[in-house]
Amino acid sequence: MSTVNSATSADVIAALQKSSTSSTSKTDEAQSRFLKLLTEQLKNQDPLNPMDNAQMTSQLAQISTVDGISKLNTTLTALLEGSQSNEAMQAAALVGKGVMVEGKALTLSGSKAYGGFELTSAADKVTVTIKDSAGTEVRKMELGSFDAGVFNFAWDGKTTNGSQAVDGKYTMSVAATRGSDDVKPIALQLTTVNSVLRTSKGEVSLDVGSGNLVSLSDIKQIL
Repeated sequence: MSTVNSATSADVIAALQKSSTSSTSKTDEAQSRFLKLLTEQLKNQDPLNPMDNAQMTSQLAQISTVDGISKLNTTLTALLEGSQSNEAMQAAALVGKGVMVEGKALTLSGSKAYGGFELTSAADKVTVTIKDSAGTEVRKMELGSFDAGVFNFAWDGKTTNGSQAVDGKYTMSVAATRGSDDVKPIALQLTTVNSVLRTSKGEVSLDVGSGNLVSLSDIKQIL
């Protein structure tokens, strides 16, 4: 993997033009060779048994189809490369920012901790349960009702008995209901984007610490 550097629009356009020119040149060469062979074939054909019009039309259609497919492939390749470059620039803009991704980690620092959750449907009641590293419940928070969407919450470090929890690592779980039915929420943890990486396949990944890599689509909210 290698760290992604920001690219300008001019860089992207130049890369697309270079790719298009190279592919077009190869297609033109193939067309030229085909037309030369066809011309020689017409010159040397038996006057008493000339090439069938349908056969010639078929051959011309084949080279046109190959040309069309080649141009389509060139266009798709250019679009893909442009999309990947744009994705890399979007990802680079997130370095140093806090983002919400799927996870249950909760870090209490300075008597403040932030987490989140995603609901695929509305819920009448959302409850967050916080546990310490030993798995002991330290706080249960009733957050009320929410529509479908992504939401975040803050914990002031207060435990169920009103004492102040020590700073450190905690875990959380989220439960939600609508009437008598359970709603399946997704717990989200707050993390920071440290750097952006690109794999050998051109895929963009974000390093969010502790060796964890996520894609842009994994980010549910930017804080």
